[in-house]
Amino acid sequence: MRGIIASSAYVPHRRLDRSEIAGVFGKGGGRGTRAVASYDEDTTTMGVAAARTALADAAGVAPDALWFATSTPAYLEKTNATTIHAALRLDASVGALDLGGALRSGIGALRTALEGRGTTLVVSADLRDGLPTGADEATAGDAAAAVLVGDGDDVVAEYLGAGVATDEFLERWRIPGAPRSRVWEERFGEIAYAPLVKQAWADALEAAGVDSVDHLAVTGLHGRAVKRSAKVFGVDTLLDDLTSTVGNSGTAHPAVLLTSALEGAAPGETVAVAMLADGVEIVILRRTDVAHTWSAPVADQIAAGAPVSYGQFLSWRGMVTVEPPNRPAPNRTSSSAAYRRDDWKYGFVGSRDRSSGMVHLPPARVSEKGGAVDDMEPVPMADAVGTVVSFTIDKLVYSPSPPVVFAVVDFDGGGRAPLELTDVDPDEIEPGVRVEPTFRRLSTSDEIHNYFWKVRPVRGER
Repeated sequence: MRGIIASSAYVPHRRLDRSEIAGVFGKGGGRGTRAVASYDEDTTTMGVAAARTALADAAGVAPDALWFATSTPAYLEKTNATTIHAALRLDASVGALDLGGALRSGIGALRTALEGRGTTLVVSADLRDGLPTGADEATAGDAAAAVLVGDGDDVVAEYLGAGVATDEFLERWRIPGAPRSRVWEERFGEIAYAPLVKQAWADALEAAGVDSVDHLAVTGLHGRAVKRSAKVFGVDTLLDDLTSTVGNSGTAHPAVLLTSALEGAAPGETVAVAMLADGVEIVILRRTDVAHTWSAPVADQIAAGAPVSYGQFLSWRGMVTVEPPNRPAPNRTSSSAAYRRDDWKYGFVGSRDRSSGMVHLPPARVSEKGGAVDDMEPVPMADAVGTVVSFTIDKLVYSPSPPVVFAVVDFDGGGRAPLELTDVDPDEIEPGVRVEPTFRRLSTSDEIHNYFWKVRPVRGER
């Protein structure tokens, strides 16, 4: 049986109340909230977050390949999937590939993996926004998803079939270097998508061997075309597309909706996800009777969000410039130094002295207890939970979003390290707060992103 072994969505912690937009500009915005990636997040870090959860839920199943799809990559020409690969500590034999540039790449990568062989981890992520008061700003959101595809009796959703319809028409586009996408007249896209939906849906049902599905989610950045498609699909009600709570996360959204649908599907129920983007792609799966626990349900992540002001959102997105702390910006990261310590920098791996058992963060050659030399074993710390021992709130150090909270963290099982906190308000921190590692971007200098690990408060049971 081929299908999905595990899946996970990642919804950033911060939420923007869309009503704040009209409060500033007198128009725009609308109802509901949208997920906002923090100043230290990008599509790579969000992809790592989603992938870590999916692999943790997969009960030790390792991928043979990693595919990363996004329309907003952190790098061009350099493979972003290799950073995710390093953060996940995958074997060098696991290929890492970027698929991007187009919104359709996420569901296309997923369909290709489902129709292929081997075990593939398909990660998709996007940062979405638009000019202030525009429709894209009002409906957009940031998110990521990871889907582990493979064969065996442990798949939680069996792949039944897919339908694809492709056509060339200029409906939405963004040229290289442009900060925002542009849209043609809406009625044109609405008309162009209708026959493609009809064709893809008929082909998907035939390929899956079913007459209908129990759950159907439809997404795309053309809102009118998505709404009109419900009649073509022949359904009265579509699954919640999460636009009012998360926003449309573009490339990542089909996998986000699929994960959300599978979390609520009963054994034997069928789930279909359709994406309208330069054509139509539809995948159909059936929930199996395999017991499975999603450790980070989409609904729980939505409920746990915390507000961010519209001004801070604009600052994080680079749309407005605020006065920074009067301190020098960080120097660029050394590529050669990062390469020599990549297991620490990307994998957050410390060392343990075999004779004394002491954990060293960062890894060391000489033990602080006993002085043993080169008698260490690696200790992965990315899944460890720790406790804040002491902290400081620094209002002067350079940061895109001051103040910065630094803490000394004692990890369960050993190891102490000074680390920056994220996804937190300063008044939330006190000694004794439980924290967990999260992969983030520390800074960007000379067009080089400096990735490392921070900690965030544990929200939920760990």
